[in-house]
Amino acid sequence: MERRIFVGGAVAGMSIGGASAAPQKVKAGDLPTTTFGKTGVKVSVIAQGGARMDLHPDVQAAAAHVRRMYELGITYFDCARSYWNGRSEEAYGIGLQGVRKNVFLTTKTTKRTAKDADQELETSLRLLQTDHLDLWQMHSVENQGDIDKILGPGGAMEAFERAKKAGKCRFIGFTGHFDPEAHAALLKAYKNWDTVLMPVHAADHAYLSFEKTALPVAREYGLGVQAIKVFCKAFLLRSLSPTECLRYVLSQPGVHVAVCGAGTQGQMEDNIRTVQSFKKMTDAEIADVRKRAIVGSGVYTGPTMEYWKKKA
Repeated sequence: MERRIFVGGAVAGMSIGGASAAPQKVKAGDLPTTTFGKTGVKVSVIAQGGARMDLHPDVQAAAAHVRRMYELGITYFDCARSYWNGRSEEAYGIGLQGVRKNVFLTTKTTKRTAKDADQELETSLRLLQTDHLDLWQMHSVENQGDIDKILGPGGAMEAFERAKKAGKCRFIGFTGHFDPEAHAALLKAYKNWDTVLMPVHAADHAYLSFEKTALPVAREYGLGVQAIKVFCKAFLLRSLSPTECLRYVLSQPGVHVAVCGAGTQGQMEDNIRTVQSFKKMTDAEIADVRKRAIVGSGVYTGPTMEYWKKKA
């Protein structure tokens, strides 16, 4: 189920009584920022995710979308070497021409050896048209086997440390959505992470919770935390509004940035309107949203909805 194919601008145009109303115009550039954990860098509280560039018909159309997101005030751009078979990085490189220095640019590698990671980094830099990344991340860490490969002799960590020392990346981090215990284990096994990316959403608490297991460790270490699966692949939109989903995530202690895989301008404008008027949820609001997230979705039976997590 694609995220908010049916929403993009419509939700913002609904009044309390359900009557249609013109959505409030997005004020370009008027976007809240946050200090991204111990990196000390100021970034926009929402990011453009690169995974949904494949919704565009070609690279040029995706690049035009990237540029429009920048013009709307997005300064955080998330990507990965694996997205759209590399075309997402290509679209970012084209779309951010001339403004690279104004944005926080990330990409990721799934490679676990230093040699392979080194090679992917050079390809990423070429396609992104930059001489350095702001953040380079080890992508999709799932289990202890991944951790052992990454941190072992000849593992990807050697490439990451070299890249940071050489100025090819400013910061290093890792990502994943499979097992919160693996996240916590890698956070504890290597103490020089700058950032981490993990699922945070209103239904996460009910099954293999990253919010309960991994997020507290990241907070303890002062890492910059990026949240993904904010809308739970649109499953949560059966019972919650996009605004409730995004407010919930940004109300969680320790979360700095919500990565939104917006494939259309309307979707991102919805997100921008939410953060421009953002107020943290109260404890009562959080409890209500959590309850409705798992009762009202109609599909929540553990991993049935969160199919990206391991089967308990």
